[in-house]
Amino acid sequence: MAIYFIGLGLYDEGDITLKGLETARKCDLIFAEFYTSLLAGTDIKRIETLIGKPIKRLSREDVELHFEEIVLTEAQTRDVAFLTAGDPMVATTHSDLRIRAKERGIESYVIHAPSIYSAVAITGLHIYKFGKSTTVAYPEKNWFPTSHYDVIRENRERGLHTMLFLDIKAEQNRYMTANEAMEILLQVEEMKKQSVFTPDTLVVVLARAGSLKPTLRAGYVKDLISEDFGKQPHVMVVPGRLHIVEAEYLVTFADAPKEILREV
Repeated sequence: MAIYFIGLGLYDEGDITLKGLETARKCDLIFAEFYTSLLAGTDIKRIETLIGKPIKRLSREDVELHFEEIVLTEAQTRDVAFLTAGDPMVATTHSDLRIRAKERGIESYVIHAPSIYSAVAITGLHIYKFGKSTTVAYPEKNWFPTSHYDVIRENRERGLHTMLFLDIKAEQNRYMTANEAMEILLQVEEMKKQSVFTPDTLVVVLARAGSLKPTLRAGYVKDLISEDFGKQPHVMVVPGRLHIVEAEYLVTFADAPKEILREV
């Protein structure tokens, strides 16, 4: 008996691999979580129809606090699938879950799927030039995180691109937009005043990665902050030093201002 960590890909139910689909269909029980990412082009009913079995959706609390009693107890006697958006091993939480399965003597297997870490290449920015990624989180009543600002600064000092994941609060049906992320980062700039993220900062916005018609836009914060990028999920990239081919791609496919060509 075993647990299978199966990626669903980025956009809709068609993104799951054949191996993932065949494996899920063979499993006795299927669980899924969608709090680490969002599949904008589908819903759980369509995924159930494709697989041909019911899916139990788990909350963040279920996964982080009760995974052993809800999922691993079942995996001791039956084959269990655990579905996640994107690739299952990109989220740190899922690495911990696999460790817990190992500690209980349960075999685990990973079936990969498209991830934002590879799909971000559609921006034309070279993958090997990305530095540390980070998440822009919603400020809370007594908490205003600023670590994402520091990551951008550190990457830019090295000429590297920064991929910014945008906060998800699935239980509240809140999915941060690139516009909100820009506003938050401008607030942090006001606090820190290090000229890391200003109205003149070049940013790249990618919405609904994995679909046939994703939105891809590049420009200065002052020009994009009020633009409608359509339905979430959104990710944002703050480029480091651009290669001429990267700049040409952004101008051609993301409507970036042509003046960035002169800067490289």
